[in-house]
Amino acid sequence: MTLNETACARIETYFDGGDFQRDLATLVSRPTESQDPRGRAHLKAYLENDMAPMLEAMGFACQFHDNPIPDGPPILTAERIEDPALPTVLSYGHGDVVRAQEDQWRQGLTPFELTEEGDRLYGRGAADNKVQHLINLRSMEAVIAAQKHLGFNAKVIIEMGEETGSPGLKDFCAANRDMLAADVFIASDGPRLRPSVPTIFTGARGGVSFDLEVNLRDGANHSGNFGGLLADPAMILAHALASITDARGQIHIPEWRPTSLTPRIREVLGALPPHDTGIDLDADWGEADLSPAERVFGWNSFAILAMTAGVPDAPLNAIAGSARATCQLRFVVGTELGDILPALRRHLDQNGFGNVRIVEHGRNAFPATRLDPDHPMVRFAAASIERSLGVAPDILPNLGGSLPNDCFAEVLGLPTIWVPHSYAGCSQHAPNEHVLKSLSRQALLAMTSLFADLSGQGLPKE
Repeated sequence: MTLNETACARIETYFDGGDFQRDLATLVSRPTESQDPRGRAHLKAYLENDMAPMLEAMGFACQFHDNPIPDGPPILTAERIEDPALPTVLSYGHGDVVRAQEDQWRQGLTPFELTEEGDRLYGRGAADNKVQHLINLRSMEAVIAAQKHLGFNAKVIIEMGEETGSPGLKDFCAANRDMLAADVFIASDGPRLRPSVPTIFTGARGGVSFDLEVNLRDGANHSGNFGGLLADPAMILAHALASITDARGQIHIPEWRPTSLTPRIREVLGALPPHDTGIDLDADWGEADLSPAERVFGWNSFAILAMTAGVPDAPLNAIAGSARATCQLRFVVGTELGDILPALRRHLDQNGFGNVRIVEHGRNAFPATRLDPDHPMVRFAAASIERSLGVAPDILPNLGGSLPNDCFAEVLGLPTIWVPHSYAGCSQHAPNEHVLKSLSRQALLAMTSLFADLSGQGLPKE
């Protein structure tokens, strides 16, 4: 048997014998909510009690690190160096999860207990991100077991704050470039384009959140006595928001309209099948002359996440003194993170909304990144997956969501390959989060084959 065949036989036994499900159940049982203070003690425990023993059993040397940011979540690094002359793969995962939302899960499900129903395994973190780094680590282990060595050097970084914007991760990478030095980055997060077909993406849209506020006076005033006499902050804010896009969400701010949707990127996106989200999409929303794939993977999108004025649950006959909207821009390469809010300020001022205040959140801001989809490592990974599964993966120039990919692509200067092991309908960041068993088994085979091919063939030539 070839190395690929031997390693894949081992990973099939790992899944079919129930060890995969038992591993995932252990990881899901750790309530690692980084957005909730009650999860803080569990963040360190996940690294010390779950990740480090798994990695050390695979021959990795582990180190625990304090976050460069005071009170930031801990970080784990691990390395298995077989020969300095061999190429090195850096991988990544995040063990933290979003808030559990216990009271919103349907009957019979609880966030921190893995529950099997048909092809689904339910639990918080089952899809995002615990199953994803579990699959990649166990796939490396299968290669090691098949030939008693990995055939390349491997480094791993596990952070515990991605769901709060990866605080300190960029500073940590910058301060530890030598320790994290590698030749290629291979990791997993986010959803596939289609549940049954692997996806490769090479970057991510950036994301920045902010508030728009109109504060005119303290307190509210009777709408009968003062209606027509006092400016309405909610009305002003509504018009300011409406000036940012048209009625179908097409962006009006010139600096927010990207120039990076090149003919080659359009060609790559044009080869994709329809986006299988499990949700009916609105054909008349977004940039009119773009395809759905171009709108989410090749363009910028503005969203209003929340709005408030007065007391929505108990409205009074009064003109509110203030109004606020929480907003977000998702953006592709070519849109500069540092100019997004200054451009918005210029736009508001030019349109007569000087009294609308921009409040930068200062968190959850990720730059946009993208590796050339024609990069040799992309072609290598795609060919490996197609050989192992008999189906060509969907290739995206970037994920529609945001990830700390700039830490690896820009700070560490690595070609970045992401192979996601979830799907759009997994209820990520929502109640009833789950992963598909069939997808997980396929992903284990794909990643085991990819690592076996790297072991046998080495990195592709530039």
